[in-house]
Amino acid sequence: MALAPWKNFLQITMKRILQQRRLSLYNGAHGYEEELIKKKLQQFSGGSINLSKEDNGIAILTLNNPKLMNAFTGTMMVELQERVTELENWKDGKGLIIHGAGNTFCSGSDLNVVKEISNSQDGMNMCMFMQNTLTRLMRLPLISVALVQGKAFGGGAELTTACDFRLMTPGSEIRFVHKHMGLVPGWGGGARLVRIVGSGAALQLLGGAARVGPERALGLGLAELTLPAADESGALGEARAWLSQYTEGPAAVVRAVKKVVTAGRELPLEDALRTEKDIFGTVWGGPANLQALVRRPKHK
Repeated sequence: MALAPWKNFLQITMKRILQQRRLSLYNGAHGYEEELIKKKLQQFSGGSINLSKEDNGIAILTLNNPKLMNAFTGTMMVELQERVTELENWKDGKGLIIHGAGNTFCSGSDLNVVKEISNSQDGMNMCMFMQNTLTRLMRLPLISVALVQGKAFGGGAELTTACDFRLMTPGSEIRFVHKHMGLVPGWGGGARLVRIVGSGAALQLLGGAARVGPERALGLGLAELTLPAADESGALGEARAWLSQYTEGPAAVVRAVKKVVTAGRELPLEDALRTEKDIFGTVWGGPANLQALVRRPKHK
């Protein structure tokens, strides 16, 4: 009998963790066979997803397929999942910047791949695989930024919505071109776009396949800032500086902030409140909290 309360506690705890993280949206019950899907995607090679982790706790993830405007090949989709797993295991991380090589962000999926997996089942498999990966990316305990240079089209536009913030450079544009391809977003970008700009604006952007430059993106709340620099290295440096205002401080505190926001966004209110309480307990009386009490900071 004594085991019953403990078992109940474990069940509740595990349910809460799964509600918050839900690392995989799909499983075998949905016809999702991840290893088989990865094997299929790996048949379509080209490009790479590069990741560097800096001492300041900011990681740089680079979409590297400039010959095709950084379009996703099958192997790049698999590599993105691997990089997200690596970031999930990076306990010192605080921030993430995603950008494309060669002064452009991403033109979506490589059309050569699209033609080869044009049947419904392969398309659904790719959809589920990328939704899983981008949902995990969105839930990372890192404050993330999409640095949009040049074009962010189709799946590239969807990828920007999996980040917490979007920064754009002069002349860049975000465009959900799916309608012109006889499609709708399939990587979760439609659902995320509604949460960012609202249903009316999302309908305009999706239904009109509208070109969204920096000025309109700022007006819609789709972007936070237009960076002055247009070149790749300059824009990356400015993005680092912008992000650092939110990642300054101990990793435990920055990561806790992101977890609280994720819970508030995704969980029902009561569950979000309980999760916030649990996260609060991990930093109350912690090193950063005790040091702040010693300093007795004055807030102006």
